[in-house]
Amino acid sequence: MVTNPSAGPDVSVARGVVARFEKQYAVYRRKKQVTMALFGGVFALCVIAALITTKFSLWTLVEGIPRASEFLARMLPPIRLGTFGQDFSAWYWGAGEWFNSLLNTLLMAYLATILGTLIGGAISFFAARNLAHNYLVYWIARRVLEIARTVPDIVWALLFVFAFGIGPVAGVLAITTHTLGAQGKLFAEVNENISPLLLDGIRASGGNWFHEMRFGVLPQVLPNYLSYTFWRFELNVRSATIVGFVGAGGIGHDLFTAVQLLYFADVGAILLIIVATIMAIDMLSEKIRHSAIGKASFSH
Repeated sequence: MVTNPSAGPDVSVARGVVARFEKQYAVYRRKKQVTMALFGGVFALCVIAALITTKFSLWTLVEGIPRASEFLARMLPPIRLGTFGQDFSAWYWGAGEWFNSLLNTLLMAYLATILGTLIGGAISFFAARNLAHNYLVYWIARRVLEIARTVPDIVWALLFVFAFGIGPVAGVLAITTHTLGAQGKLFAEVNENISPLLLDGIRASGGNWFHEMRFGVLPQVLPNYLSYTFWRFELNVRSATIVGFVGAGGIGHDLFTAVQLLYFADVGAILLIIVATIMAIDMLSEKIRHSAIGKASFSH
């Protein structure tokens, strides 16, 4: 039998490589365990600090459940099967006014979503680090978006109500301002994840910055833009309801009035209208989005 004289050194080298790998892997495992232990400790301390600061009590939560159940029960008036039509009509006595207010809320959210998305989308090209060639422009765009989305929309509504008076204009401006900040951030992050190959090709063929955005960026990011826009419209319907609490109009004003006057049945009726509207918007936007991206039908 003929043996390879070089087999011994090869085996020794392989064993050495394996030993070094096992040693380095053991070091990596220890570092990972230390990191996870530190993270777990910091996480636990933050949870404890949050519980102490907020004075969260499980017992208080358990005690409050019956009162919350009582409040929910008072929002649903007795509706008997034999007199369903009369009882339901009495419950929704203000349906005409409420649906008119709901229409105003939807139009406020729709207009604010369009304006906020267009403005935020334009700013997002300057707020993306890979697209903004000037760092000062990038820094200013980022700060503008942060200010717009950091201030709650209800605070913007208070400011615009003071400036423009009570009415839908203040609500539209408030939601638009918050929307452009949120949309601008989301769009900028999508822009930063695009493939640079299309931009290189457009730049090599003599295209300018606007050509890069139009033909290199938009085709890659439009599906995500569309998804975020529908999601923002759904959020803005809720926001338009909330800003109605401070005089911005819409169904939020009717809800706030019912809460102030302790008309619990009216509160329940209006909340059901809002919930049903949000569900309808969610289902409709899903169908539109799937149709737009070429997935109108999915196999079950």
